[in-house]
Amino acid sequence: MTGILSGNPKEEPMHYGEIFAVWEASMVAKGALSFYRAYLYHAGDDDLKKILGTLIDQSELEISELDTLLIEQGIAATPVMPNRPEAKLEDIPVGARFTDPEIAARIAADTAAGLVACSQAMGQTIREDIGALFAKYHLTKAAIGIKILHLTKKKGWLIPPPLLVKSVNS
Repeated sequence: MTGILSGNPKEEPMHYGEIFAVWEASMVAKGALSFYRAYLYHAGDDDLKKILGTLIDQSELEISELDTLLIEQGIAATPVMPNRPEAKLEDIPVGARFTDPEIAARIAADTAAGLVACSQAMGQTIREDIGALFAKYHLTKAAIGIKILHLTKKKGWLIPPPLLVKSVNS
């Protein structure tokens, strides 16, 4: 005799925590997609634009996969935000423009928060396919986070917390 939670994970029901984690991750990815696109209009640095492009691609992938999971369970996905009209950097007034260091700091913080959210989702899942999906997102976000860290160090944009520097004579 087999139980309801044995066999193919895709045929197992999702529990409420899994449903909320998937629904919330989809909602966050849709919001992130909107502001990554906006940041792309504000960004001037080509390396930063490449990372934003990677984040946009990742957000689109997550939305597609997460919404498919929800729809398969008969759950309505969160609404998609409307596309922003295109803007050129030089058309954005200087006082309203996000600077490259501001964008880099924001996407670094967002990526770090995404790592925590993926870890939490992985810890509460009982369906292996959902845990593996969030593990895949976690690995991707970690790799993107390293790229952002390297970029901020290379460009001199990193603002480190207070550093413990031991003197030679101590």
